[in-house]
Amino acid sequence: MTPAAKLSLGCIADDYTGASDLANTLTRAGLRTVQTIGVPPDDLALPEVDAVVVSLKSRSIEARLAVTRSRAAEKWLRSRGAAHILFKICSTFDSTDAGNIGPVMDALRADSGDAMVLVTPAFPETGRTVYQGNLFVGSVPLNESPLKDHPLNPMHDSNLVRVLARQSGTKVGLVDLASLTRGAGAVRARLAELSAKGIGAAVIDAVFDRDLEIIGQVALDHRLSVGASGIGLGLARALVASGRVKREALGARTDAAIGGPAACLAGSCSQATLQQIASAEAVMPVLHLDPERAIAGQDEAQRALAWAKDRVGDGPVLIASSSTPDEVAALQSRHGRDAAGHAIEQAMADIAEGLVQSGVRRLVVAGGETSGAVVDRLRIPGFLVGAEIAAGVPVLRAVGIKNGEMLLALKSGNFGGPQFFSDALNLMR
Repeated sequence: MTPAAKLSLGCIADDYTGASDLANTLTRAGLRTVQTIGVPPDDLALPEVDAVVVSLKSRSIEARLAVTRSRAAEKWLRSRGAAHILFKICSTFDSTDAGNIGPVMDALRADSGDAMVLVTPAFPETGRTVYQGNLFVGSVPLNESPLKDHPLNPMHDSNLVRVLARQSGTKVGLVDLASLTRGAGAVRARLAELSAKGIGAAVIDAVFDRDLEIIGQVALDHRLSVGASGIGLGLARALVASGRVKREALGARTDAAIGGPAACLAGSCSQATLQQIASAEAVMPVLHLDPERAIAGQDEAQRALAWAKDRVGDGPVLIASSSTPDEVAALQSRHGRDAAGHAIEQAMADIAEGLVQSGVRRLVVAGGETSGAVVDRLRIPGFLVGAEIAAGVPVLRAVGIKNGEMLLALKSGNFGGPQFFSDALNLMR
């Protein structure tokens, strides 16, 4: 990106897989998009782009630190000319009553000068809808979905107005579906009504993809919005429709093959990932880590690397630390939630580093926290966004690394079909 280039859209994502999901969505909508890992250094060479997604690993850290990192990302994006910033959160609103969505939203809203910020995690394409302020995962409310058992951010309330109000210093209101279906003018009128009551954030319903387009139009009136990749889709379509961005063909600078050994790492404990691991057993060697040994630091990573070394030359391998919710709860009870999670993430990062040092250049990673730990360890500054493997999961071509080209896929736990690992490797040539 040349110093004179200005961004049409700046995005701050609170985890790496969510950032990939958003970057994929923006690319499909025609925006030239780069995903960076952390706030980029000023000397990082980037191509000409319309949008930059700054990936942070801030979803489950201490709220004060999440705010500091998010404000630094916002400052960098504004300095590159971004008039609108999207704070990208999970489509299942992963956030405890202590944060981090509310505190980060409050800080970014204050920095932006906005009186009102629109909030929605809705993304109907992936089964996430909001009605009367309640988030649905498929056909069930959030608090009845598997997310109620999330090991870091268990979600026990589907009413996002209540959830956000408990963690924010900003009064929170609702723009319901009845207002939305009357169009952008009605939404603007409803926001003005809420603002007059001292309300500074509004959860907005969205049930269909066309709802996102109205939300995107209205959101661009402001300097900040908060939501999942669905609102990113609405923003991108609004930018293209207004002529501020010229739509580009998908896949332009990311198609060249890399080849070489390939490996998969799975750290997510979601039901979807557990099923994907089971399916992979039929087509590639799979090693299940011993979590107790990993937490105890008993060279579990070295055992996995020795196992992979004997097999990766013959085809892809998969190494998994994933466990069932009951097994995760038992581990957390014995060792503490944060200590157990950190130890396993670092073991997976050790394995990823060893695999790359041994020549692996195609790496598929399942799980948001695992992906964050892996990419941090590999010191990859950014990615160009390529073909879509599954909804919300693109092929990523690393940029700015020193030890040769590399392809990755970073998957949020719940994304992808049963054959996801095979599907990813088929596109990562």
